[in-house]
Amino acid sequence: MIARTVIRRGLRLIALALAIVVALVGLLAAALRLQFTGAPEAWAKSTGNDALWLGHMWVDGRRAERDVAQLAVRLRATGVKDLYVHSGPFGKDGTLNPDRYPNAANFVKWVRKHLPGVRVSAWLGQRVDRILDLDDPKSRENVLAGVAAIMKLGYDGIHYNFEPLGDGDTSFLDLLDRTRQHTKLLSTSTPQIEPYPLMRLAARGVMGHDKYWSQGYFKQVTDRVDQVAIMTYDSYTPLESLYGGHVARQAELALDLVPDTKHLFIGAPAYHDHGVAWADNAESVAVAGQAAKLALTEHGARERFGLALYVDFAATEDDWREYMTHWMS
Repeated sequence: MIARTVIRRGLRLIALALAIVVALVGLLAAALRLQFTGAPEAWAKSTGNDALWLGHMWVDGRRAERDVAQLAVRLRATGVKDLYVHSGPFGKDGTLNPDRYPNAANFVKWVRKHLPGVRVSAWLGQRVDRILDLDDPKSRENVLAGVAAIMKLGYDGIHYNFEPLGDGDTSFLDLLDRTRQHTKLLSTSTPQIEPYPLMRLAARGVMGHDKYWSQGYFKQVTDRVDQVAIMTYDSYTPLESLYGGHVARQAELALDLVPDTKHLFIGAPAYHDHGVAWADNAESVAVAGQAAKLALTEHGARERFGLALYVDFAATEDDWREYMTHWMS
C-alpha cells in the first residue's frame, strides 16, 4: 500500500514537472511570436554598414584577382562595408601558421583596387577548451604573435571567433585588451545574449556549455571592441515566426547594450546545412532582415547597425535576393 502511494506521488510530481515545462515553453513561444509583430518604419533598413563573412579560399590561393572583381560587382550594389575573411584557424597551442594564408596580401590589395572603402579584417579563431586553451598564458601569447604577423600584410583589422566561450571568460577579455596594441580595428563574433532570465542556466544544463552570454558579460566584451557581430542563427526555433522573434529580441537587447559609436551586426544565416530540416526552413536572411527592421523601429534610427551575412560560399541567389529585398530596401 505504501509503495503504491509513493509511486502515485512520484507520478504526480513528474506530471507536474512536465506541465510546468510545457507551460514555460508555451510562454517563451508566445513572447517570441509577439516580438515578430508590427510593421517597420520605412527608414528602418540598411544604412550601408553591413558585413560579410568570407571563406578561406580567398587567402589560400584558390581565388584570383578576377574572382575579387566578380565579388566586387555583387557587393557594390549592397551595403557591405566590412569583410571578415577566414585566415586561420589557430593551432591547438595558439600559433598561426603563415602557410594558412599565402595569398592574403594579394587579396587585401585586390579588395583595395576593386572595392575602395571596404574594410578587410582577418577572421581568426578556433574551438576552445578541447583544442585551444585560452586560459593558458602561453597560448594567448602565441595568438597575439600570430595577430602581429598577419596585420603586417595590410589587413584593416582583426575579427575573432572563438567557440564556445563561456559567460564571464576573463581570459578572452585579457586577449581583447592586449590585441589593441596590434590593430586599430577590432571586432568579434559573439554567442546570443540571454533572451530571458534563467535561460542561460537552462541551456547550459542541457548542452554542457554556454549557448548564451549574460548582458553584463556581453557588455564587457563590446566595451573592448569596435564591432560586434551576434551569431543569431542556430537558434533551434522550429518556425519562421519564432525565429523572427528570436532575432528581434537579440537585436533589441544589443541595441540597448552596444553604444552607437560602435558597429553592431546581426548575423543572418546565408547557409542551409543546419542539420535538421525544420531549422533550414525557419531560419533565413529574409526573416533576419525583417526582424532587424522591427527592432530598429522600436529602438530608433542608428547609423552603425547592419546585417552580417554568413557565409559567402554557402549563400545562394535566393539569399542575396532576400538581403536586397528585406534589408536593403
